[in-house]
Amino acid sequence: MAVDTQQLMDEAAKLGELVAQHPAVTRYKDARKSVEQDAEAGRMLAEFDRQIEALSRQQQSGLGVTDAQQQQLEALQSRIVSHLKIKALNLAQVEFVDLLRKITQTIQKPSNLTEGAGATGGQGAGAGGPRLTGMR
Repeated sequence: MAVDTQQLMDEAAKLGELVAQHPAVTRYKDARKSVEQDAEAGRMLAEFDRQIEALSRQQQSGLGVTDAQQQQLEALQSRIVSHLKIKALNLAQVEFVDLLRKITQTIQKPSNLTEGAGATGGQGAGAGGPRLTGMR
């Protein structure tokens, strides 16, 4: 039985509602809110954005990045990644993205185009053809 686009969108909406209830989503939202409410974290991230923007404009105008500028940016980046709330946000984001990757791989499994000889030019699923389900 053929499935139309609207049916797929309806089921995707249901899946989205389920995903929104997953603990990884809650942890990500909480960590993001915590960082947004932390003045020091906000200052560091804003300063990092400013430095990146300034160095980008500098490079676009044909000037290189000096060693001092590079060291300053790296020092700020080290402070950012060691900030506890930002670190928690990064971990929560990795967990959330991993959840989405697993969901995507699960959705793709039934429609794996590498099965059989069809679109792969005679290469079956185990014969070195391309894989749609990603690495892992």
